[in-house]
Amino acid sequence: MKKYRRYSRRGRRQLAAPLIGCLVAAAALGLGWKTAEHHFGPSHPDAKAPLSGAAVAPAMAQAPKPAITTPQTIPVKVLPGETLAQAVQRAGVAPDEAKRAVDALAEAMDTVNIKAGMAFEAAVARASDHGRHAQLVSLSVQPSPAHALTLSRSFDGALSLKQMHEKILDDTVAANGAIEGSLYESAQKLGATPTITAQVVKLFAHKLDFQRDIQPVDAFRLVFDRRITESGKTVEMGELRYAELHGVKFYRFERSGAEPEYFDENGKNIKGFLLRTPVDGARITSLFGLRRHPILGYTRAHQGIDFGAGAGTPILAAGDGVVAEAGRKGGYGNWLRIRHSGEWSTGYGHISRFAKGVRPGVRVRQGQVVAYVGSSGLATGPHLHYEVFKNARRVNPLSAKVPQGTVLAGRDLQRFKAEKAHIDGLLAAAETPQKLALASEGSVVRR
Repeated sequence: MKKYRRYSRRGRRQLAAPLIGCLVAAAALGLGWKTAEHHFGPSHPDAKAPLSGAAVAPAMAQAPKPAITTPQTIPVKVLPGETLAQAVQRAGVAPDEAKRAVDALAEAMDTVNIKAGMAFEAAVARASDHGRHAQLVSLSVQPSPAHALTLSRSFDGALSLKQMHEKILDDTVAANGAIEGSLYESAQKLGATPTITAQVVKLFAHKLDFQRDIQPVDAFRLVFDRRITESGKTVEMGELRYAELHGVKFYRFERSGAEPEYFDENGKNIKGFLLRTPVDGARITSLFGLRRHPILGYTRAHQGIDFGAGAGTPILAAGDGVVAEAGRKGGYGNWLRIRHSGEWSTGYGHISRFAKGVRPGVRVRQGQVVAYVGSSGLATGPHLHYEVFKNARRVNPLSAKVPQGTVLAGRDLQRFKAEKAHIDGLLAAAETPQKLALASEGSVVRR
């Protein structure tokens, strides 16, 4: 076999005609591609004979083949209802070649049960005469954050499969930040996911009015668990262990024989009897008291408060209880009333629809989605009308004195203090003059 030349990276790469002839002959004989661990196709020594001697001569005698262009990297995403082989074909690869590539990948990943949106990169090279199909040079895919696969073609035409695995590490992050834009945007800059931030919002709904209490540049701190790869990619988010906003602090703690809950720095359960804000991130648009009705046009008592929010925004149960009413009720439109323990009830008006399964007699938990914001009844636009009842009498939701949470004592209090000291140590290690600082539990400190 004659030698071939490899030009510099800046120059145009070409395969000499004899080598192209060999590849064409091999392809015509249906030889499979090999990987680092496995061979695809015939394995008997005689199967390689057609690649040498007289069998190659006819191919070498053919007219010179067109040159192969510099490979082009093409990003591809699997479309809904599409197979991985079909996605590879969209990079310009012939169907049979795409199938063999997927067969090779199947040695190391599930190539059947793939999800739409899975991304990969295919490097392809075309003949200078713009033939119908391109040649697959390499294909890179990452089935999971800690697992990467690469198919690469050598100059003899074979494809080899290489795998890279990273270790998964448990990590605890302590982060300091300041409100810049929304809480979601600010927390994301510190590495928190929307799921973690949603937990934060739900926690502080007990104590803070996000419209009036939170200001730009207010400091906040978070401590949360996660699982990461050795290169620092987040694989899975864990629990929110601590949150601090506007001077209010919450620690996650599990009492003996109870579900994990959040407590303030004195060991008092922060789960108040009722949420201050039953709609995440909503703003108050109308207060309790006399006002001129926007539709009826005369002044009358407004016996609740209104929260402005987009249509379809989830409405949360303000406390544990049982659904007493769920249906149409005059100017309220779609109306929901929840009866809580003792003498307390809450009402929700103008909702667009009830959550699945919400009906009279059903028990609900605090923070559970029970309905969605709408503009049913006498409403000029989407909002939640929220009322609080004490002994069947409406009271101001913002000033009503509702029961408080429990306080830790005895052995639970001792264990809580130990957990609190550990979290405080992580936060102290993360303190820095910069706004954004990360400290990992252990020896790694990220700044």
